[in-house]
Amino acid sequence: MSTIHPAKITKVLPESIAAEIGFEVGDAIVAINGTKPRDLIDYQFLCADEILELEVLDAAGKTHHIEIEKDYDEDLGLEFATALFDNLIQCNNRCPFCFIDQQPPGKRSSLYFKDDDYRLSFLYGSYLTLTNLPEREWQRIEQMRLSPLYVSVHATEPEVRIRLLKNHRAAQILEQLKWFQERRLQIHAQVVVCPGINDGEHLEQTLRDLTFFHTGEIPAVASVAVVPVGLTRFRPQEDELVPVTREKAKEVISQVKLLSQEFRHKYGSSVAWLADEWFLIAGEELPSEAEYEEYPQIDNGVGSIRLFIKQFTSVANKLLPPKISLQKNLTWVVGNAVENAFQPLVKQLNAVEGLEVKMRALCSDYWGQNISVTGLLTGHDLLFHLKGQDLGDGILLPSVMLKHGELIFLDDMSVEEVSRELNTKIFPVTGVEDLINTCIC
Repeated sequence: MSTIHPAKITKVLPESIAAEIGFEVGDAIVAINGTKPRDLIDYQFLCADEILELEVLDAAGKTHHIEIEKDYDEDLGLEFATALFDNLIQCNNRCPFCFIDQQPPGKRSSLYFKDDDYRLSFLYGSYLTLTNLPEREWQRIEQMRLSPLYVSVHATEPEVRIRLLKNHRAAQILEQLKWFQERRLQIHAQVVVCPGINDGEHLEQTLRDLTFFHTGEIPAVASVAVVPVGLTRFRPQEDELVPVTREKAKEVISQVKLLSQEFRHKYGSSVAWLADEWFLIAGEELPSEAEYEEYPQIDNGVGSIRLFIKQFTSVANKLLPPKISLQKNLTWVVGNAVENAFQPLVKQLNAVEGLEVKMRALCSDYWGQNISVTGLLTGHDLLFHLKGQDLGDGILLPSVMLKHGELIFLDDMSVEEVSRELNTKIFPVTGVEDLINTCIC
């Protein structure tokens, strides 16, 4: 069993129970009603009770015992340094397409740490393979009803999945899906298509096997995202992977569209969706908004461009004024994959008198990609493409380029460092409203 550390508090929400009691940043929760929480899941479960006895360690290392009476399910108003208070479950697969292995050497060690943790999957929608779970964790998933989880399937044929994950436990995927089905628990699946390995007939078999579990009141497989393999120039040369070509993208689009049509007829849902990247690589029109149903795989880049455009149009119609009093000249940095799709949005921004927004659609020199999604652009890429240029009053920087909760790019460069090198302000923006408000305020 791994060591459980006290849960260190990084934020006390104003006017919350915790603020009233006098909790401070730097305090740490050791136990709740005598139980040490392993993670945020335990913490939320234990804190649902009406009477709580907390063991708290303050920043000076002194222990306090606090009793709280509150409404059932009422939140204390605390945020923590990490979602896990014990150790991450590490990944024992050696997938050749793993992004962790496709990074350059010499960065901080945390960048090379591979997790395969069902708790991060439940809390944040990160993908896991189910090959690293001890029996006690399967029991916990069942007892605490941790659903849905997000699972990297890639292939359902045992020998193909073993070849992809380089792990003999990978062969158990169909039995594991049955386990979820029997317990009325759900997963969202992803299939990373590697040409020559799990495409063609293997992809069809995988999608048919997965949709077999899309039945009943609570389908075990709620949705499937089909994603093209992403390769960088740092990947190991012996990995047997080949990049997705325009022709391959067209072939996969055609194949999955046909199957989705069949699934819609049979299940009343497409079940399987193609990530936006397929259409960008193929140079084809994105599907209509209606085809994405409830956007079940939005965080996997399935329909994210369509949804962004829809949200932009809606918010812009409400917020964009005819003119602004103080003139603004801004540079909006995006990945070149969305260049054409975002042209109408730039036009709409520039219709505001006094506002000028230039879109700079970049590819990633850092990763060695000709077509890049916005979330993979790095500090290096901004310097490579924009150094020495007139960037106006500053850069509009989509926060998807930054590590979660930090002002740091994927290549470990900080926003401050890049801002200094480019001699311009950088405005990280999260979502449509933030983008538009930064332009007009």
